[in-house]
Amino acid sequence: MQIHKLYPNGFAANTYFLTSDGEHALVIDPAQPRVLEEAERLKLKVGYVLLTHGHFDHIGGCAVLLKAGAKIGCLSGEEELAMHRNLGREFGVKVPSFSVDFTVKDGENLSLLGLNVKVLATPGHTAGSACYFVSEKDEAVLFTGDTLFQGSVGRTDLPTGSGHALAESINKLRALSFEGPIYAGHGEDSTLAYEKTHNGYLKC
Repeated sequence: MQIHKLYPNGFAANTYFLTSDGEHALVIDPAQPRVLEEAERLKLKVGYVLLTHGHFDHIGGCAVLLKAGAKIGCLSGEEELAMHRNLGREFGVKVPSFSVDFTVKDGENLSLLGLNVKVLATPGHTAGSACYFVSEKDEAVLFTGDTLFQGSVGRTDLPTGSGHALAESINKLRALSFEGPIYAGHGEDSTLAYEKTHNGYLKC
């Protein structure tokens, strides 16, 4: 499994390209339209998109990828926020319209382009926030969106956010036996082992 990380220009989320064969890619959180140019630069055809949640800073590239043939998915119940209530207008950002092709649920296992994906529902930052375990053979990584960052967690004061729900989701992540790499929606990469030891929100 190869992972390519695209840092945002200005305020937006990290975008991740995952590929098993070096030709076809799963994208997590296509934050900006330039995601298509990056895919072309990497010589990758994007087949699927998974959203960790529907805020404007995570979805700006969905429309161009949809037009290019990708299928877009998110946690069931998050579609309305992603497509219509993503806070783009409130933050002065125009988000090109797109549609969600499929939804996933907590605990679901997907097979996408040679990659195994397990869905973890982690409400709190939004009601439909999700984390994704992605694995291939004996390699596994966790994409945490805006649920868990290096040294911090996501805010809960925006529409559909809940501090109580986030606390339960953080407990869910703390209970995982997995201690490997995590890739967050903003900031730098970490490991769950490091966060369990050093992140005040996650310390055991």
